[in-house]
Amino acid sequence: MSTTAPSTVDDPTLVLLTVEEAARRLQIGRTTCYRLIRTGELESIPVGNLRRIPADAPAAYVARRRAQQRAA
Repeated sequence: MSTTAPSTVDDPTLVLLTVEEAARRLQIGRTTCYRLIRTGELESIPVGNLRRIPADAPAAYVARRRAQQRAA
């Protein structure tokens, strides 16, 4: 029987996500994720030369979008 390590996308201990991990959580493309970051819709922080997304930011983005939909 082989065991595989859990995917980083499902790892609840992560504090910061890569852009690719955040995009997978949101089920969007990497380019779309970078656009959301650039427009400020998805929170991100610089870590040295890297761009990281707080682990709770994708859920916060979805919550804001849901609230906007309900208000419309």
